[in-house]
Amino acid sequence: MLDLTYELPKPKVIAGAKHDWELVIGMEVHAQVSSKSKLFSGASTKFGAEPNSNVAFVDAAMPGMLPVINEFCVEQAVRTGLGLKADINLWSAFDRKNYFYPDLPQGYQISQLYHPIVGEGEVLVELGDGTARNVRVERIHMEQDAGKSIHDMDPNMSFVDLNRTGVCLMEIVSRPDIRGPEEAAAYIAKLRQIMQYLGTCDGNMQNGNLRADVNVSVCLPGQYEKYQETQDFGHLGTRCEIKNMNSMRFIQQAIEVEARRQIAIIEAGGKIDQETRLYDPDKGETRSMRSKEEAHDYRYFPDPDLLPLEIEQAWVDEIKANLPELPDEKKARFIKDFGLSDYDASVLTADVESAAFFEETAQGRSGKLAANWVINELFGRLKKEDHSITDSPVSPAQLGGIIDLIASDAISGKIAKDLFEIVYTEGGDPAQIVEERGMKQVTDTGAIETALDEIIAANPAQVEKAKVNPKLAGWFVGQVMKATGGKANPAAVNKLVAQKLGG
Repeated sequence: MLDLTYELPKPKVIAGAKHDWELVIGMEVHAQVSSKSKLFSGASTKFGAEPNSNVAFVDAAMPGMLPVINEFCVEQAVRTGLGLKADINLWSAFDRKNYFYPDLPQGYQISQLYHPIVGEGEVLVELGDGTARNVRVERIHMEQDAGKSIHDMDPNMSFVDLNRTGVCLMEIVSRPDIRGPEEAAAYIAKLRQIMQYLGTCDGNMQNGNLRADVNVSVCLPGQYEKYQETQDFGHLGTRCEIKNMNSMRFIQQAIEVEARRQIAIIEAGGKIDQETRLYDPDKGETRSMRSKEEAHDYRYFPDPDLLPLEIEQAWVDEIKANLPELPDEKKARFIKDFGLSDYDASVLTADVESAAFFEETAQGRSGKLAANWVINELFGRLKKEDHSITDSPVSPAQLGGIIDLIASDAISGKIAKDLFEIVYTEGGDPAQIVEERGMKQVTDTGAIETALDEIIAANPAQVEKAKVNPKLAGWFVGQVMKATGGKANPAAVNKLVAQKLGG
């Protein structure tokens, strides 16, 4: 079982030239809300549309256009907060974050700096050593996404696509509780899993629907503990933000590279400038993008076009009552109800579709046997062919049918694998296939004994060797299986061989 450890994590220690250093990481995760329309307009959020085709007048900042809030986006933010066991603020407000960039038509971004819709929560992160601990979430606020500048279509000009402009983002801000690259990736993976279960973000990092800004600093051993006692960020060292990371592998690499860069500067007598940096995976380095802005640099002020957002506790309670079963609870139930190991339960609950497939397959059957077939046979084959569970040519009913045939001794494990191959490639009802193709295993001990007697009679020298060395009895088992076309019941064969050669 998982060892739930809530004490300070074991930090990632990086050996320096003069000192050992510990990593301190905080993350700002931008999750695109799963909604058909944008935060303040009815424009579509469909990915892959023609450039500038999903743009309403308000998104393009046409004069006189006023934002109208999308209630469903608010509901999705509340649902996410509840999924992270966070406080829901019944009163929140929107602010204008002012900065100029070509893909931001308004010249400001509508966000929630001072009064976010979601307060403090937590994420239970499972680590590779079998332990787990909570990473604290400071807040979740809603904000508009910007558009996209495109620089590689023309050597002399840049282009702007405003399709993403105004799409609702949830910015999930963690405390600086993460202590290593692997833990950072595990935190992102867990957030992604929870939101996919909730249906609030699809977690597609390739499309930019989930991306992270990673704040990295280094400190001497013991300083993090002082921060925990005092909540004084001065103990943690100056942080640098690595912007717009959309790959868990690159997040880990960037953290390692940035930490070593900071250590080299400090140990050479320099100081770290607080700044925003970009990670170049080809060169394996981070490079400066701009100095890190503070809130006053953006000249935040309350948005005059939007009233404060007030929601009722009864509405929050209704959303909470209709939350789906979340991954931690589902995993615990799978372990309890189906007798699964912690590892198997983790694999099967990694995403909603896999969990649903397994549960349907295992209904009324051996949970361990069903897990073995889903994980090893089905998942293994799908991974080999780069398919997801939603593309599986084998349905839960078909896989369950194969398991039923094994459980009733109609087929052996070996025959079952042959049957699985047929169902996977050709389809069909497993029981009907076994019947029509004569695949039933031979359970008639008389027929098995006849085949064994013939093999014993034809191989007297091998019989004598097997009586001296019982390990050689396996040869007779193999010969019987060969003689019966692999259809003999293995347990019956082993029992008869032991009886005849043991005497």
